[in-house]
Amino acid sequence: MSIDVPAYAPDEIVTGESTRASRLKWVVVVDSELPPGRLANAVACVAAATGEAIAGLLGPGGDDAAGAHHPGLPWAGCTVLGATAERMRTVREKAVAAEGVWLADMPLAAQTTRVYDDYLAMLGATGPEALEVSALSLVGPRATVDSIVKKLRLL
Repeated sequence: MSIDVPAYAPDEIVTGESTRASRLKWVVVVDSELPPGRLANAVACVAAATGEAIAGLLGPGGDDAAGAHHPGLPWAGCTVLGATAERMRTVREKAVAAEGVWLADMPLAAQTTRVYDDYLAMLGATGPEALEVSALSLVGPRATVDSIVKKLRLL
């Protein structure tokens, strides 16, 4: 299955404007019932996958007043939202079905195994209806993403 990955063209990377001016929107939705450590881990993992996949997402780095360099961060912003496990399933289904939306998810199996190949084996044996996710990362057209995550609460 081929998935079109949204990206920013070089002329769309406008770091001097509000994040709301960006054509694409990035949100991370996390199971708000997770313990704090697992919640933070899930957000970090889907954010890492997103930063790798979405061209133009990271802005340029900069130097502080002492000359120390700081790597670039997402210039277009990222909203982190909380949801129940049930609502996570609904958001994931909508994101998968939406045109132009890219999705990274953190299946529960990724947090319960210590060997990546074991995670992949568990994932391969899990049907979509049984997939439990700790976090989702969505990037896509602003209006589409807004409609998918409508009424979720900001963390």
